[in-house]
Amino acid sequence: MHIAEGFLPPAHAIAWVAASAPFVVHGVRQLTREVREHPESTLLLGASGAFMFVLSALKLPSVTGSCSHPTGSGLGAVLFRPPVVAVLGTVTLLFQALLLAHGGLTTLGANVFSMAVVGPWAGYGVYRLARGLGARLEVAVFCAAFVADLSTYCVTSVQLALAFPDPVSGFLGALGKFGSIFAVTQIPLAVSEGLLTVLVVRLLLQSNAGELARLGLRAGGRGKAGAEAVTR
Repeated sequence: MHIAEGFLPPAHAIAWVAASAPFVVHGVRQLTREVREHPESTLLLGASGAFMFVLSALKLPSVTGSCSHPTGSGLGAVLFRPPVVAVLGTVTLLFQALLLAHGGLTTLGANVFSMAVVGPWAGYGVYRLARGLGARLEVAVFCAAFVADLSTYCVTSVQLALAFPDPVSGFLGALGKFGSIFAVTQIPLAVSEGLLTVLVVRLLLQSNAGELARLGLRAGGRGKAGAEAVTR
């Protein structure tokens, strides 16, 4: 998913920074308020950020010749909502660009927009919808992680197609090519990330049920607990 350093034309790189910046600024405010009002959530915030960093740093070879990886953004979106994940994702991508040569500074805006903005919002939207329809927490969390992962790669495909349209078929032709390259590997990866995220949430429910209840996460279907989760 990470678009490499210097890969995007300067105008595209600047445009994605401008698109991402408002979400990150809003996220900083939300994160500051969360830590100020609930300092006990600091460890869980750190764990969510570490989950993103580790999963999105894994480079897995693709059968199409590219590399893919999970994103880890669904967990943070479910726990703390997407604005906070915009900050966690930005920090993650910045450190990966500086320390791991994964992504880049000139493409940071584009990578933030796909992994830290669109992915979390798409995953959280599906989570809310699933809980509102009465799905169990585990099912809703799986759907959130799956959609957050897959939507990130869909946005990356759009970004690359906009920057490098096909000489014959234009944007749509390039989108089909980039999308097919990512899809072959990313769908099973998204399934795997969904299952892993469910496992992590189950462990958190066992070890820190009180904090998760405050955040609106309780096991089971909608009922009273599910309704609380939906109104977060």
